[in-house]
Amino acid sequence: MTKNGMRKEILEKVKKFFPEEFVQGEFIPGKTPVPVSGRVFSEEELVNLVDASLDFWLTSGRYTHQFESDFTKFLGVRFAVSCNSGSSANLLAVSALTSEQLGKRALKPGDEVITVAAGFPTTVNPIIQNRLVPVFVDIDPKTCNVDLNTLKKAIGPKVRAIMFAHTLGNPFAADEIKTIAQKNNLWLIEDNCDALGSKLNNQYTGTFGDIATSSFYPAHHITMGEGGAVVTNDAVLKKLICSFRDWGRDCWCDTGKDNTCGKRFEWQLGDLPQGYDHKYIFSHIGYNLKITDMQGAVGVAQLKKLEGFIAKRKKNRQLLYEGLKPFKDVLSFQEPTANSEPSWFGFLITVLPGASFSRNELVGYLEENKIATRLLFGGNLTKQPAYKDIAYRVAGDLKNTDMIMNQSFWIGVYPGITESMIEYTVDVFKRFMQRFKGGKK
Repeated sequence: MTKNGMRKEILEKVKKFFPEEFVQGEFIPGKTPVPVSGRVFSEEELVNLVDASLDFWLTSGRYTHQFESDFTKFLGVRFAVSCNSGSSANLLAVSALTSEQLGKRALKPGDEVITVAAGFPTTVNPIIQNRLVPVFVDIDPKTCNVDLNTLKKAIGPKVRAIMFAHTLGNPFAADEIKTIAQKNNLWLIEDNCDALGSKLNNQYTGTFGDIATSSFYPAHHITMGEGGAVVTNDAVLKKLICSFRDWGRDCWCDTGKDNTCGKRFEWQLGDLPQGYDHKYIFSHIGYNLKITDMQGAVGVAQLKKLEGFIAKRKKNRQLLYEGLKPFKDVLSFQEPTANSEPSWFGFLITVLPGASFSRNELVGYLEENKIATRLLFGGNLTKQPAYKDIAYRVAGDLKNTDMIMNQSFWIGVYPGITESMIEYTVDVFKRFMQRFKGGKK
């Protein structure tokens, strides 16, 4: 049998293996967990994964290049640079803007970057890691994204960039914030890790900023297990992102390729001798944050399913909203931003002050009944122990952030959640409210 024949036989057996190992069992209310998130995949991901492993090209390769190409086409952007996580994507996005190759626009230690305190740490950590100063602003309690008036008041002489995430898939006002950024000569970074497929004014989030990031962790809209991407329409920024991802080197050859520039031994940079090998000239203090081709292989298959995943997230969110709407006198729900079509990451619920129960009591009851919950990430990051001694500025107050920290949580809408799971979830809420006689004081 030829090599191609053996490969084909192996992959056919993988297809047969999939339903034996991975077919989901029947949902049993009260016994089967209702997760907040998880991986949803078919035999195609498994076949691609094994196919890539048979190549034994263990770093980025043919599948990675295909994924990057497919991802740019989906979003309608020029460049996508894959990396090993969404957190790394955020690190690359901020680090790229510190390059001296950007001249006067390069971010320098002590420069300020506006962000929200109600978020995930890895939106903020790259700011700190690059010796920049986060400026924390409050959120609109309805959308859980930054309020534009708050943002405008936060802009001062040291502010050089804006970096926000689209909270739980709900777009922030990216078009208006882009205008504010351009007017004030500020960089705009979109953390799109929780919002792949969301739209604002019929334009995908992740396409408004100078740079945007995505995550492909299992909790996110598509998965590679671990993985992320940085996207941009700017060729200079793309080169800088690649440099920081690939050890900080000046060379832009793909892995396994040489002399893309055509003058590998003709460069003279820094104090190096003339003709020093361009593959070993380093223009930045970089990292090695590439993905493996096996991750890229999974991503290629996942991306084909993304439209269906988005539709299911929207449907699940609507079913939960309709089911829980009778409790709006004691619970409030995150509202979509005007002119947006969110690809929801989760369903955020806030226990109102007039309720006869606490957030913790409701969360505890849900967890006891096998319904998983999560808080809105770090709550108020300024209160987290990791940020106790860092330099930061708070513009205005963080009262809405504190309210979310104390009274809000979210449950899942990911595509693996079935209608029967949602029916059970709504029923558990009803039973809880009956225990508290409707829930109102």
